[in-house]
Amino acid sequence: MTKKIEPWKTLKSELVFEHPWYKLRRDHVQLPSSQQLNDYFVSVRPHVVLVFPLTGDNHVIFVRQYKHAAGQILLELPGGVVDEGETSVLEAARRELLEETGYASDAVEPLLEVFDNPTKDTNSLSFFLARDVRRIAEQDLDETENIEVVPLPLSEVEGMVLRGEIRVSGSVALCLLALRRLQVE
Repeated sequence: MTKKIEPWKTLKSELVFEHPWYKLRRDHVQLPSSQQLNDYFVSVRPHVVLVFPLTGDNHVIFVRQYKHAAGQILLELPGGVVDEGETSVLEAARRELLEETGYASDAVEPLLEVFDNPTKDTNSLSFFLARDVRRIAEQDLDETENIEVVPLPLSEVEGMVLRGEIRVSGSVALCLLALRRLQVE
């Protein structure tokens, strides 16, 4: 017989660090066993969107950029946070695609919403498939961003994931999900 799983009870919660780029919350929680944890720290993070942009000639538009926490230049799919005040996750996905790559699509469809790190982070990610993307503008990057746009043949994406050439977890998951969606059609 399996034990019933119950959620923890939050007895007290306080924001202990707040910055425009990062918020940290300290929770005092009670576990189902009645044990209490006074210092359970949670990153309060905004919702994230990630896009698998496919061109009409079967190229996927990736971006390559330096990721400071990893200390590496990584290849990934375009995406970013849903800005405060944005009410449409779909429009946030369109905006991020355009800003990072200069590409747009009239056919952007949601695929799945997942959690990134539900143990310590509050945010989820929304995955999108954008078909028939086309370049309509220059990149619109902020002063901290240096992003290279990298179109790759659709036929090479799965192998790149399996060889570890695409290693950012959200991009790995979305690549495999989008490839599966495209195969069953």
